[in-house]
Amino acid sequence: MRKHSLLLIGLVLGLTTFGQDFNGWKTLSKVTIEKRFDETLNFEIDYPTFSDEVKKLDGKVIELEGWMIPLEELQGESYFVLSSLPFANCFFCGGAGPETVAEVFAKEKIKFTEKRIKVRGKLKINADDPLKLMYILQEAEIVD
Repeated sequence: MRKHSLLLIGLVLGLTTFGQDFNGWKTLSKVTIEKRFDETLNFEIDYPTFSDEVKKLDGKVIELEGWMIPLEELQGESYFVLSSLPFANCFFCGGAGPETVAEVFAKEKIKFTEKRIKVRGKLKINADDPLKLMYILQEAEIVD
């Protein structure tokens, strides 16, 4: 009986540890950025090269915590940008790199908040479309 209990405890701890090992933003930071001049847009664009670890997440459901970027025209809609950093330090303010933000397409409308939130969605990595962010969460929902 004692062996079975120890095995069960070990299994539960192992599963818990596995679930906690994934740090979304830390993993997504494993990308290199190369600036290239885009003749169509007529300025330099960041082009990502994703690590194998990031590539394995493409199409998988992940969770990310962060702050909604307060874009006036998008508040309260089913689309917003999530930043790993507060607004004052985010990518759009020049305080971080493009790997710290993700476009979020939610299943339902999400009310804007200034508080940190957690979202779950299917990750799409984008290396080719300079008009979109390199990380896109589809079918996203708030996680309590």
